[in-house]
Amino acid sequence: MDHIIEIEHLCKSFGDIKAVQDLSFIVKKGELFAFLGINGAGKSTTISMLCGQLKKDSGKISVCGNDVEHNFDKISRKIGVVFQNSVLDAPLTVRDNLRSRASLYGITGKKFEKRLSELAELLDFSDLLSRPLGKLSGGQKRRIDIARALLHEPEILILDEPTTGLDPQTRRLLWDVVNTLRKENQMTVFLTTHYMEEAADADYIIILDSGKIAAKGTPLSLKNEYAGDFITLYGIEEASVKQLGMEYEALRDAFRISVPNTAKATELILSHSSLFKDYEIIKGNMDDVFLAVTGKKLAGGSEK
Repeated sequence: MDHIIEIEHLCKSFGDIKAVQDLSFIVKKGELFAFLGINGAGKSTTISMLCGQLKKDSGKISVCGNDVEHNFDKISRKIGVVFQNSVLDAPLTVRDNLRSRASLYGITGKKFEKRLSELAELLDFSDLLSRPLGKLSGGQKRRIDIARALLHEPEILILDEPTTGLDPQTRRLLWDVVNTLRKENQMTVFLTTHYMEEAADADYIIILDSGKIAAKGTPLSLKNEYAGDFITLYGIEEASVKQLGMEYEALRDAFRISVPNTAKATELILSHSSLFKDYEIIKGNMDDVFLAVTGKKLAGGSEK
């Protein structure tokens, strides 16, 4: 099945607050799908409905061809979720936490030990198995959270801000693992994140604003539509930059010119070739896209 998640006209309100308003989108099998928005945009509410933790007001949610409302038992075995906050038990050891979770899926005995060994090697936590979860660092706990979500080899991994507050080394490890599983098992990843460099690697992106879809597309199409390009000119006087008649800003040892697209950049370079002796062109990034679409900057934090 190409469309592994289908959401149609999804709505959810809390009193007068319309948390999710008429959302419709699809997620294709095997893709990295990024779901972006500031705190309160409706991301976690949507995920809660997708995972069967929250009842929708209206609309339809289908996972692997099954309606979430009527077939959740069947669907739950196809989904693994890494929540913003750990749902593991701090007093229990890593092994006992994962054994308890695995038993819910009927993974016990030698089957559990085999799966535990695979995940411990994959996520590098073999030396932590006998330690109480509450004694681990934030990065170590996050590795166990990921292992918990992968115990039953889900087809869909939902990552709700999985790397917030983690050190770069742990972030890199987690993404290496996720990318390996996507490649080897065609696992679908549904991601919310506050790190735009993570979203930039997605196959498809939806930007939410106040519960509605504000923009959607591939990273490239969104950057082309909303971000424009930047030309940085080196070894030039400001008076010469002014001749170009474009918006610019002075940097420490250069000037950065904002252009609407690559075609305009090319036109500018060809018509003023004597000024472009030392320069570079950079496409706007996902931070620029998000700001252009919502008028807001994406900052870290926990969504309610």
